[in-house]
Amino acid sequence: MAFKEFIIRSYEGQLDRAQVEDLGRRCKVGPSESVLDTMGDPTCRIRNSPMNIMLVAKMDNELVGVIQGSIKVVTIRSHPQKNMAKVGYVLGLRVAPHGQRKGIGSSLVQKLEEWFTCNDVEYAYMATEKDNYASINLFMNKFGYTKFRTPAILINPVNHHLFRISSNIEIARVKIEKAEFLYRRFMGSTEFFPNDIENILRNKLSLGTWMAYFKDSDFGSDGQVPSSWAMLSVWNSAEIFKLRLGKTPFSCMLFTKSWNLIDRIFPCLKLPTFPNFFSPFGFYFMYGMYQEGPFSGKLVKALCKFVNNMASKSENCKIIVTEGGGRDELNHHVPHWKLLSCQDLWCIKALKNEGTSMFHELTNSPPPRALFVDPREV
Repeated sequence: MAFKEFIIRSYEGQLDRAQVEDLGRRCKVGPSESVLDTMGDPTCRIRNSPMNIMLVAKMDNELVGVIQGSIKVVTIRSHPQKNMAKVGYVLGLRVAPHGQRKGIGSSLVQKLEEWFTCNDVEYAYMATEKDNYASINLFMNKFGYTKFRTPAILINPVNHHLFRISSNIEIARVKIEKAEFLYRRFMGSTEFFPNDIENILRNKLSLGTWMAYFKDSDFGSDGQVPSSWAMLSVWNSAEIFKLRLGKTPFSCMLFTKSWNLIDRIFPCLKLPTFPNFFSPFGFYFMYGMYQEGPFSGKLVKALCKFVNNMASKSENCKIIVTEGGGRDELNHHVPHWKLLSCQDLWCIKALKNEGTSMFHELTNSPPPRALFVDPREV
């Protein structure tokens, strides 16, 4: 049986928007079949990146596939010339159910990689759920991507009972210029640290940067830092898209009902409200988390409480999310529910032959403790 021909071209907003949104509703994502509401802009996950593109596949004038990509310069370990490299991020691959097994997904990936190559990208990478075997098979077995990192995605429901923060801890908002200085100084060598960090911090979706330290210490005017301190920034993902679960395992549903029942019977326990994931919800993303010093774990926890109190004032924000290296010590201090949290899988591919030896060193070296996750790509 001969397959119908399809064409691949760049996304055109006025012409394609409705069909792309319809495809997104039909192609549910992940084991819980989550539905992404782009709130009228299918490019919401790439529009804040320095360079971006969306490609669509059409067959008989029907949109049957879509893929997105973005380009930026980041820190890459074991890479020459100041450890910086241009990388391309692959995301949002969707193929209509009746268009699968016709080479549409493969053609979209191939065309996106060609765009990367034309823009001098050295490495392409993608992220997916560890149990998304169809995606893993496509990228690793067909396109030669290699398993790279397994970051931890930590998720915590917003508690509408305000947290009390210790009176001996100071939490201060940091001006953008100082935040950029601190990030470049203390996280500039972190894997995948973006070279345009100032653009992220100045973006209207970045709600700010905060640092925490004990009140008997302070930051010196000469650049000195306290013996223990921590900082983080917050990205308002709720302003660009919403999520909704199509289905939830029975065990999770039973847990939710039991949890809410206990909260109603014993309000004095001040349990966090378990979110209703069946209606659209947004989230805050904590990025650029950094800690230093023997007592910095307490400061990280205080910052997380501060973000929770801030999120509790937003009607659209139901969860707080962060993502970091699987071996990052920060993970032990960030409040999260194991029931909601999971591990991600990053895969990477060298697009230039001259980088093969460095790519081998990069993918075979032990994973670093810290990993910078760009909030624009969440």
